[in-house]
Amino acid sequence: MELRARMRTQRRALKDSQRQQLAAQFTDGLLRSRLVQRAKKIACYLAMDGEMDPAPLIAQLWAQGKTVYLPVIHSKRLWFLPFSPDTPLATNRFGIPEPALPANRRCPPSALDLVLVPLTAFDRRGNRLGMGSGYYDRSFAFLRRRRHWSRPRLIGAAYGFQGGEDLQPQPWDVQLSGVGTEDGLELWGPDLDTK
Repeated sequence: MELRARMRTQRRALKDSQRQQLAAQFTDGLLRSRLVQRAKKIACYLAMDGEMDPAPLIAQLWAQGKTVYLPVIHSKRLWFLPFSPDTPLATNRFGIPEPALPANRRCPPSALDLVLVPLTAFDRRGNRLGMGSGYYDRSFAFLRRRRHWSRPRLIGAAYGFQGGEDLQPQPWDVQLSGVGTEDGLELWGPDLDTK
């Protein structure tokens, strides 16, 4: 898809110093959010391919005593395993580091409070354009069947320039509760009255 390729190129074009500054602003905005402050089990990801880097946020979440999880590809879905500074990592078939922990340590997606979701583009109706593999949509498909989302909240993690264009969702797409960028956290939905 042309939009996906354009956004990935734009992400990669950022200088390291720009990327670090934007990640610091992203972290500050999320840490001020009551949604993040109230969450105890938070799934993040390790940035690849120029994605918004949640590493500074992860360090702050650890300092606050929150439990951080990382996704692990299992079959066509994601498992979420705990991630701490001493967690051993192994590289998956896409070159992404994942926790190398036994399956009995996993947290079911429905038990998470908050999930930071990487993306290539988003719109302000809660639609997200990912990498095209559908792992997040399959793993959180149960959210499409709920009238009111209680948990987890899916928050896109992006640069501001990745938003704006209206995206055409597919029937299997799971909508975001909001998006965090260097400009702060923007939430959508009637039951999301807390910033």
